Amino acid sequence: MDLAEFLRNFGITLLTLMGVSLILALLLLAIVWRQVKRIEIPPDATFGETLLLTPFLVVLMIDLLDFALDFLAAPIAWILLDRLGLKALRGVSVVETLIPLTQAIPTMTIAWIWVRLFPGTIQ
Repeated sequence: MDLAEFLRNFGITLLTLMGVSLILALLLLAIVWRQVKRIEIPPDATFGETLLLTPFLVVLMIDLLDFALDFLAAPIAWILLDRLGLKALRGVSVVETLIPLTQAIPTMTIAWIWVRLFPGTIQ
């Protein structure tokens, strides 16, 4: 197999995974919308406090959206998190989205797990 064929196969596989991630993120959005509307997050809650109150599917949706849309996910994630009332998560989500080559790392999911294992370490 030559390099051109490898790159073509890699590109097709990557685009397929990104498409599947986008579809899953959109499906999760429908579920998340209902879940998040039921929780009450104080307006002055920090990033860590907000993550503690946030359902896992929200952070999973943001990570899938980030993987699917790369840097284009930044404005979409900002608007979604704003509409969901998760304003403390917006900044971290957007910064992570804009850092090149981090899209495959589920940063928000890792942060969500971290605040549950080590409460009070992330403000």
